[in-house]
Amino acid sequence: MRCLLCILALVFSALAGPHPELGSRFAATAEAGRELLGTKPPEWTLTDWQNSEPLTLAGLRGKVVLIRWWTAPDCPYCAASADALKTFTTKYRDLVVIGAYHHKATTPLTTAHVAAQAKRLGFDFPVAVDPDWRTLRAWWLDKTDRGWTSVTFLLGRDGAIRHIHGGGAYFEGEDGYRALEKAIVAALAEPAPK
Repeated sequence: MRCLLCILALVFSALAGPHPELGSRFAATAEAGRELLGTKPPEWTLTDWQNSEPLTLAGLRGKVVLIRWWTAPDCPYCAASADALKTFTTKYRDLVVIGAYHHKATTPLTTAHVAAQAKRLGFDFPVAVDPDWRTLRAWWLDKTDRGWTSVTFLLGRDGAIRHIHGGGAYFEGEDGYRALEKAIVAALAEPAPK
């Protein structure tokens, strides 16, 4: 039902212009995942990297990393958040943005599908596949009952979680976007670990 409502909202949005309620009505609460703040997630098991050589958390230590789980073509939340990810990539050059694709379609998963959808959404930052949602489960879904899989994690230079957008859409002018951008600016201002 939630997905149907979101699709209807996106159709309305396309016809009527930006819909300021999409992010707040179709997103996890701001409290989602708060218990994970300050913890360090385990190394990811992402595969089939595009737009980049394979990356690891260990190799990104000292950098601020934003990782967004996304799926396509049927996720309106992912499509609605695509512009924000592209904006953060260009606006904050020291920020590493990564798209972790988690397959929900009934068709078989192929790297060609992921590449086509990443291109359609304009993702020129590193994109990888999260096979069988292994990393998504380890970081997010296995911790407690969660209603969303389109989650975004912001990791500080020390690898600890600084901010979580618990799922749904975020876009410029919306509360979740503002909170995420504020967290990005704060994380980028932190000194590199010694």
